[in-house]
Amino acid sequence: MELALYHPQYGYYVRPVENPAQERIGWSGDFYTSSDVHPILGRALAKQAQQLDAYLGHPDPFTVVEMGPGKGLLARDFLTACRNAPANLSERLRYILIERSASMRALQHHHLAPWIGRAGHVAWLDRLEDLPPASVTGLFFSNELVDAFPVHRLAVINGRPQEIYVDAHDNGFTEIHRPLSDDLAAYLREGNISLPDGYRTEINLTALQWMKQVAQAMARGLVMTIDYGHTAEDLYGPERKNGTFLCYYSQTTSEDAYERVGEQDMTAHVDFTALARTGQQAGLDVTGFTNQMSFLIGLGAEQFLESLEPESAEFYAAIHLLRPEGMGRTFKVLVQHKGMDKPELDGLKFKPFFGSILNTSGASSVNRHTPADASRTTLHDSQVCHG
Repeated sequence: MELALYHPQYGYYVRPVENPAQERIGWSGDFYTSSDVHPILGRALAKQAQQLDAYLGHPDPFTVVEMGPGKGLLARDFLTACRNAPANLSERLRYILIERSASMRALQHHHLAPWIGRAGHVAWLDRLEDLPPASVTGLFFSNELVDAFPVHRLAVINGRPQEIYVDAHDNGFTEIHRPLSDDLAAYLREGNISLPDGYRTEINLTALQWMKQVAQAMARGLVMTIDYGHTAEDLYGPERKNGTFLCYYSQTTSEDAYERVGEQDMTAHVDFTALARTGQQAGLDVTGFTNQMSFLIGLGAEQFLESLEPESAEFYAAIHLLRPEGMGRTFKVLVQHKGMDKPELDGLKFKPFFGSILNTSGASSVNRHTPADASRTTLHDSQVCHG
């Protein structure tokens, strides 16, 4: 998965697009993201950042870090919404994009051209490790990033979890099974995850290392992780006995990782319980956990919709991000804070889940479900919107 997505010459996210008119991400590409649909998410994030800026006492600079910024549309919408922000936020704002793909950087430069001329206002880094420790006072956020981190795949055979390895030969690829590494065994043990025979799933160890690095870079402020995923209790529940791994190509989905290698996207749903637990261990306290619909409504989405023509294309585009049976509930928002008292955030005003749903202690089995999770959807319900 690492090679298929990030190989410097052939990786899906890294390789140049041969035809500039052919999008990899967007309505005519293999999948689309929230920022392709409507600017409302960027506006909501900017509004939440302004509230955070006040909590922090209007620091100079107020740093925003976006990792995995795609085409730069979310950054564009965020910066546009901050132009007239109170307390001269636009003058103090420093926006850092973490992007290692040259082709994606070119798109980001195109969409952020109006802001690039201001010295130090917008900057790029290749890697998260390039951020010095405790260098960020402000907001670190990602949108549909963690789902594309390479995952380990597991299969339970004769009652024993085994890792699925990939062997290459002249005729293609073959899956083979080997015992779990210590890290994978620890993941199951710490999450109190017990899987039945015949179960297949994914574990994202890269996400845990990423969360530790984010915590190290933060001095004061918020970390916001937006993605499609679930609590561990739901992610490793009985109805997901085949896991959540999917590939995306030309607005269609597939479970075959071994076709169109380097030409299709690969994703797996996010374990938000593991992210929250790892963050707590690294110094990031949980501020709250919600879904995209509740997050946007708390930040004024309903008032914005009232300003639109009800039958307009813009109205329906904005509604798409709120729709409960689609992106509104499938996408979740994990908010964590560091170096500050727990803030009361507008984006967490509405609470769609029980307060203890993340259950970061891992004290109960994940093979049962809480009522608050009953209405969640999987990407099989919204096949072309991956992230």
